[in-house]
Amino acid sequence: MICLLQRVTQGEVSINNEVVGKIGPGLVVLTGFQPGDQSETLHKMSHKLLHYRVFSDNNDKMNLNVQQVSGGVLLVPQFTLAADTKSGLRPSFSTSAPPEIATKQFDEFVQYTQSLYPFIQTGKFGADMKVSLINDGPVTFWLEI
Repeated sequence: MICLLQRVTQGEVSINNEVVGKIGPGLVVLTGFQPGDQSETLHKMSHKLLHYRVFSDNNDKMNLNVQQVSGGVLLVPQFTLAADTKSGLRPSFSTSAPPEIATKQFDEFVQYTQSLYPFIQTGKFGADMKVSLINDGPVTFWLEI
């Protein structure tokens, strides 16, 4: 599983000009699933992103996680994160989980993350989404499990 975590001042996902997920300060997390990802993988990633220290403390050090600052989390499915880009000029998606599996994995990931932290918003798997955000810093991390 791959997550591209971005610290933001705000984030939003729209589908057909309708806002389906919106947060203020917090994290926009693009999520990609790979063959072989299991429930244990999803749970580890959920724990990691909720505890990853990317927010500044009183000494301006990245020592606080999203929960400690009561930030929002916007989870956005993005299968292209798991693409194979090593050769050629066109990505291969053989390293991404098939849509029917990735859809279930995204749903499980969202449900599990929401059970740990209430301030979760989401995009929609398979939809043509428009994602907007203001990256704070910029601070962006690639998390992989």
